[in-house]
Amino acid sequence: MKTILLDNGHGGIINGEYQTAGKRSPEWKDGSQLFEGEFNRAIVNGIIEELTILKIPYVNIVPELKDISLETRTNRANEYDDSIYISIHSNAGGGSGFEAYTYYGESKSDGYAAIFYNAFTKEFPTLNARTDYSDGDVDKEANFYVLRTTKMPSVLLEILFMDNFSECKEYLMTKHGRFRIIKFCVEAIKQIVGYDEYNM
Repeated sequence: MKTILLDNGHGGIINGEYQTAGKRSPEWKDGSQLFEGEFNRAIVNGIIEELTILKIPYVNIVPELKDISLETRTNRANEYDDSIYISIHSNAGGGSGFEAYTYYGESKSDGYAAIFYNAFTKEFPTLNARTDYSDGDVDKEANFYVLRTTKMPSVLLEILFMDNFSECKEYLMTKHGRFRIIKFCVEAIKQIVGYDEYNM
């Protein structure tokens, strides 16, 4: 069974101080604010809890709360063979919905991204799945460092928009919303590693 390499993007919160400049929601009228690195870690930690129960092998690429360079992240990932790299983020820029990115060209990553899209739309049928069919598949392609320099199939997930009030407050900042996000990610990972085939 392939090893799942989980990368929670950006830094966490240490002694009440967020470790990454920017990468946060607006401060909402009730005074609340999302810090993306905290959200990313909460989702990765939830995925880890489920993968542990399912006995699906994983590695937390960035267990630290401090922000780790992209080079360090991918160097750590590239130590593992027979693996899949998944980078967890939430989006910003005035949009809505979910995106999965892979590096340019056709690869196994495209198929894995499609599995995440399917799992997302099953869990969140009323939310926007932002796709790009220009090259014949649903994922978006980008020259992101972590996608370009990892040697294994790699997918970067942008899970909803932290500057979209309804998505941020209803899903990204609530226990139930995060539970559902973790759920669809784990369902996708189970399909990717063939969990049900291993456990028939």
